[in-house]
Amino acid sequence: MKKILALLLTLSLFASCQMEKEAPADIVCTTGMIGDMVQQLVGDSLKVVSLMGPGVDPHLYKATQGDVQQLSNAAVIVHNGLHLEGKMTEIFEKLKDQKEIIKVSDALEQADLINSTDFVDAHDPHIWFDAQLWRKCLFRVSAELKRIYPNLAQQIDERTTRYQLELFQLHEYARTQIELIPENQRIMITAHDAFKYFGKAYNMEVKGLQGISTTAELGLQDVSQLVQYITERRIKAIFVESSVPKKSIEAVIEGCAQKGHDLKMGGELFSDAMGSKNTPEGSYIGMVRHNVNTLVNALK
Repeated sequence: MKKILALLLTLSLFASCQMEKEAPADIVCTTGMIGDMVQQLVGDSLKVVSLMGPGVDPHLYKATQGDVQQLSNAAVIVHNGLHLEGKMTEIFEKLKDQKEIIKVSDALEQADLINSTDFVDAHDPHIWFDAQLWRKCLFRVSAELKRIYPNLAQQIDERTTRYQLELFQLHEYARTQIELIPENQRIMITAHDAFKYFGKAYNMEVKGLQGISTTAELGLQDVSQLVQYITERRIKAIFVESSVPKKSIEAVIEGCAQKGHDLKMGGELFSDAMGSKNTPEGSYIGMVRHNVNTLVNALK
């Protein structure tokens, strides 16, 4: 009898764990940066899930069957917009009459956005790299969540006040640290053109081997032109991205070496995805601080 009771208790605990594991999220976010923002606002009051984890490229991301299920079960979906999650647009369109869908980039005005040179009538979607713009987005998301969850309004208000101050401090940190780099060395070269908002906000020239989307084709001419640019400007370092393969950047370094220019690998930057969970880079603020510190250490 004792063995039977022990077995039943084990099965009960297992079933309970499975139910907890399979409990649908209240809010499903596409990217880690958005998920981090939403979590800052709601704390532990709601279950928040981010579909795209560390090292994931949102430009190429295709929703899995599990993702579609999570999106279907959630009460709220939060996504970036501006074609960042281009392969998921059809899913959002199908669910728009069934779910509360928050598009983060709706917080911004036309003047805030940078035009895309890759696609006609499109804008650069990497808005999170200007901490002041991300602060604007925070207020928009906060207002929408208070509308959807009025019982959490006071808590969301308090958390918004605290987090917006942290974002302002982050903006000031980035601005003052980048100023430590000599002006003629403030040139940031990466795998794809994800940092234009960062460059505009913090007075850096930015250049990517690919355009704003990693779906763009990359050829030998692109590498050759970048090698020419780097050697002419005597640029010290180039940077890889956590969500983009390193092969193309390694080709640029090799091309510079063939021309007698010693181009250093300046380090890894986080662009379209944050770092691993429970690391400093696993939060939006930690990710941006890491990028700033990596740039300053390599270029000053």
